[in-house]
Amino acid sequence: MELEYTTYKRSEFIETDTGNKVSRRSLISGSQNIVLGGKTIVHSKCTIRGDLRRAGPSHQASVLIGRFCSLGESSVLRPPYKTYKGVFSYYPLKIGDHVDIGQNSIVEAASIGSFVKIGRNCIIGRFAIIRDCCLIEDGAVIAPNTVVPPFSVVSGGPPAKVVAQLPESTQEIFEAQSKDKYAKFVPA
Repeated sequence: MELEYTTYKRSEFIETDTGNKVSRRSLISGSQNIVLGGKTIVHSKCTIRGDLRRAGPSHQASVLIGRFCSLGESSVLRPPYKTYKGVFSYYPLKIGDHVDIGQNSIVEAASIGSFVKIGRNCIIGRFAIIRDCCLIEDGAVIAPNTVVPPFSVVSGGPPAKVVAQLPESTQEIFEAQSKDKYAKFVPA
């Protein structure tokens, strides 16, 4: 299936030196604590909460996003949190390369591997770990602390379950699709 070109108004996006395209209508809090790897698209109304970070003198990024990622419209990315020995703390959210997060999805995972597609209207619970080469289908609800094995297709919920396995060629397919999506996201 050939991906069609998606156009945007140049005035509505900020393009960084590393090729990131960030919508001016996205909500990015604590930008000094967010790392975008390059060639990532942040669509309008996407919320990234970099301000939610562990207190203390050390400077640690709270949201790390790899290369060739696409953060869907109205999606929310926020670091996971927990109370440990009576102390409330946030922990980093790490997202690998070639990750596509669908519209209206909420992500509070500890880690999302590379070559992952998360569908629309998904909820990824606190401290969930999604390994490389996974497909999370539309509307899936992944429970907190869940570990999704590599090459899994996850659906349903709550809680979502592994319903199928992906072929070994998934990495190449998802990489080609994410690069194609970036290349075909062009100014009008």
